Amino acid sequence: MSARSLRSLITWKRPSACATSNMVAAQRRRLSVHRIAGSLGAEIHDVDLNELGENPGLVKEIREALLQHQVLFFRNQELDAEGYLKFTTFFGKPVEYPFVKGIDGFPTIIEVLKQEHETVNFGGIWHSDTSYFENPPMGSILWAREVPPYGGDTLFADQYAAYESLSDGLKNTLSNLKAVSTSAKADTSKTREDRIRDSGSSSAKDSFEATHPAVRTHPETGRKALYVNVAHTSHFEGWSEEESAPLLEYLFKHQVKPEFTCRFRWQVGSIAFWDNRCVQHNPINDYHGFKRRMLRVTLEGDRPV
Repeated sequence: MSARSLRSLITWKRPSACATSNMVAAQRRRLSVHRIAGSLGAEIHDVDLNELGENPGLVKEIREALLQHQVLFFRNQELDAEGYLKFTTFFGKPVEYPFVKGIDGFPTIIEVLKQEHETVNFGGIWHSDTSYFENPPMGSILWAREVPPYGGDTLFADQYAAYESLSDGLKNTLSNLKAVSTSAKADTSKTREDRIRDSGSSSAKDSFEATHPAVRTHPETGRKALYVNVAHTSHFEGWSEEESAPLLEYLFKHQVKPEFTCRFRWQVGSIAFWDNRCVQHNPINDYHGFKRRMLRVTLEGDRPV
């Protein structure tokens, strides 16, 4: 074989400029992240959540953005139930909600629904999801399927900021306290009553109760967050409800000050993904006479410390 023939066999063929550009773009694509408020919340633009499986780098960026902004919002997501569930599994293990059965074929996807004739909405009070579990969820992911022509926004509150703005004296007091959360607290049980009757799981316990630190340390960021909420927290461990009430009432008001919050206006196809370890939320019940239908997945969490 001639030297020329040998060189032709081993010569590397450079990819075209177009092919190289496409490969680099796929590997280096960055999220388009836009903050929506001073304390927490960001919209993620130009992402099709159906395609996350093809780009693990984007999954990593979304997780990093969640840790930074605490609640993320996506618009115009055209998914089916299978695609929605697949998206949630990139960030944790979906778990069943004990008070409402999942939709057909998907036990970990529940319907959050308010019909036109109803006056009470689901979870319509400031709360952290299921803080009455021994292991509350690390996050929740809500997907809008039908929205009213106006109203039905959701508020979110930053519990890092709520804690960090307390005096050193109160921080020291709270560092030694544990708070008892119960699913039976009247403020929240009334918002679930119809759902349990109409679509609840027959295996659900009448109530759940758990005791957690009043201030928890985030397992990934190491930051401290206030971890009591008006919907579920009944008293401090070792204190009576009467003794607990003055301090809890102060904290309930303090932790949802306007400067700690953001507000999200829903559209069909919108998704909100929040970190339940450092965020509370409150769906506003201001759309009587209209239907609002969402799908929700909660992700398995660990025990607060």
